[in-house]
Amino acid sequence: MSDAFNSTLSEQDAPEEPMFLFAQWYAAVQDSSVIEPAAMTLATVSPDGRPSARVVLLKSYADDGFVFFTNYDSRKGDDLKHHPQAAILFYWAALARQVRVEGVVKQVAQHESDEYFASRPRASQIGAWASPQSCVIPDRASLDQRVEELTRQFEQATVTRPPHWGGFRLLANSVEFWQGRADRLHDRLRYRRCQEGGWELERLAP
Repeated sequence: MSDAFNSTLSEQDAPEEPMFLFAQWYAAVQDSSVIEPAAMTLATVSPDGRPSARVVLLKSYADDGFVFFTNYDSRKGDDLKHHPQAAILFYWAALARQVRVEGVVKQVAQHESDEYFASRPRASQIGAWASPQSCVIPDRASLDQRVEELTRQFEQATVTRPPHWGGFRLLANSVEFWQGRADRLHDRLRYRRCQEGGWELERLAP
């Protein structure tokens, strides 16, 4: 069994707010052997109630939530337009840790999307224009052709952010920290946002 299962998670050591603990755990996973610490599963619900999940990348986090970027016209974008609530899951097997987050999702300010888009590699910027994400396309060749066309179009120009592309921020109302333990008797601490402000901390059975 991995040494990670020797770690513990106690109420006495937990900070008052979940983002402090998330920052500690995220720093630990960034220093570990995990290949993509920012990978998180995002779960949404379609307008007709069908659940859907996919892996996206966390780009930033703060007290006001977790930020990721995508095509607003994609399946997840359409889901969030109709049902602006979602769940995200981080699973870091090497550390025997999970973080589960649930909350309301809102688009980030346009200037935030502009700033992040400007920081992306140029090929990724063109890709955001070229790909009608989640839509059926004839074949790979059609996508490659569109990339070539846009590469020529922007050859002497800055690649601006497409209006259909930008960021979402998940504002957490529930954050659960899961620490793997021996015999499947894991530690689970959940923070729930209180209506009057602040957070309530509770332990869940494994």
